[in-house]
Amino acid sequence: MFNYNEAFSRNIGWVTNDEQETLRNKKVAIGGLGGVGGSHLITLTRLGISNFSISDLDEFDIPNFNRQYGANLSTVGKEKLDVMKETILDINPEINVDIFDQGINEDNIDAFLEGADIYVDSLDIFALDIRRKVFRRCYEKNIPAITAAPMGMGTAYLIFMPGKMTFDDYFSFEGKSFEDQVLSFAVAVGPSVQQRKYLVDKSSVNFFKKKVPSTIMGIEISAGVACTQVLKILLNRGEIICAPRGLHFDAYRNKLIKTWRPFGNKNPLQKFMFWYVKRMLSKM
Repeated sequence: MFNYNEAFSRNIGWVTNDEQETLRNKKVAIGGLGGVGGSHLITLTRLGISNFSISDLDEFDIPNFNRQYGANLSTVGKEKLDVMKETILDINPEINVDIFDQGINEDNIDAFLEGADIYVDSLDIFALDIRRKVFRRCYEKNIPAITAAPMGMGTAYLIFMPGKMTFDDYFSFEGKSFEDQVLSFAVAVGPSVQQRKYLVDKSSVNFFKKKVPSTIMGIEISAGVACTQVLKILLNRGEIICAPRGLHFDAYRNKLIKTWRPFGNKNPLQKFMFWYVKRMLSKM
């Protein structure tokens, strides 16, 4: 017989009993279950959060095996939403989960964010248009939003809090081609671009074919970092580093870098880094 307090009793000590009950009643919206999304969902479920909105419109396939929670031979061809819903209900059968099987679009953004206490961005790196719209709506609805990107064998994250710098102001995509927008997003999330130091095959990065390499280490580190920030925000505990400030931790290089880019992509240093990375990739 399932018992919530017993199931999540080992959280106590890092959180109080009252805080655990607070987490139980919070709602998290997670956009996308490919890559980091599945790991975010499982981590937050094991944290004891019991209310979710989740979206995806894809099925598991073999190229997902290297990084995606829920991807294995028995789930090939199955909807990611169905697999992940079944998985979290097997952990906590009391979970309430709203399913958006057509992904997030302009018509359902409000429904997707309804009642959410925080939004965790897990959309595909190439889904920039809808990502911008979701972050914009979060800001309008005073919902904190976080994106933690797997960068090689580490992660970089940015948090956008109500009343602080907006997603649009930080990324400044206007006037850029789609490929430049994707590169701008990647560079702006992790301005230090530490992973470039050990990218052994630069031809694996191809924005025209919508293909970038990934590692499970980057995915799991991203989930740990992002979900820790979710805990802090939901429980109002400790300092929250929000845009234009961020953090980039790289386990391969044993480095933690605090980033600060006033004016975001309009920052001269950021413009230089964009030019540098684009030039490096163009030499492939």
